[in-house]
Amino acid sequence: MQIGYARVSRGDHQDLNAQLAALAAAGCDPVFREEASGGQADRPELARAIGALKPGDVLVVWKLDRLSRSLRDLLFTLEAITAAGAGFRSMTEAVDTTTPAGRLMTQTLGAFAEFERAMIRERTMNGLVHARKAGRHLGRRPSLTGQQRAEIIAKAESGQGSPAQLASLFRVSRSTVQRVLRDYRNRSIAA
Repeated sequence: MQIGYARVSRGDHQDLNAQLAALAAAGCDPVFREEASGGQADRPELARAIGALKPGDVLVVWKLDRLSRSLRDLLFTLEAITAAGAGFRSMTEAVDTTTPAGRLMTQTLGAFAEFERAMIRERTMNGLVHARKAGRHLGRRPSLTGQQRAEIIAKAESGQGSPAQLASLFRVSRSTVQRVLRDYRNRSIAA
């Protein structure tokens, strides 16, 4: 079975009619219609179309950019289609993963995307190493200063408030106060 997917960008005053006519002429039934940006991750109709795929089905789009605007998103979408045991076909660009040449092209795109992800990961790790060597703090800033931590410990040890009360006083979560107290107690036991 061929399942169609037609998309126009929201607010562009585009019309789905040309896509719908082409998909109907190709024998697609049903056709899922969506009005959303191709760069938008949340496209419920695309998710429904992929969810409707059964092994041997083919998801058909009029043009490749109707499915996705980024290579990364395209590859994730193609992985989901493949995981459903289905194929993919773009009518305009003649991309068809149900043929050996189409699968080769998809695998080549996948290899380039995997290479790109590896390069990004390598650059990120290299940047983190340099930042640590430069003495920069990585991650989220602490929600409490050293002075505030000391005050929480002093108040808790003298019985001047429960973790919930101290959390409210210092405008942090109760779990943050509990973490400060646990760290203090662990350091006291180790000393």
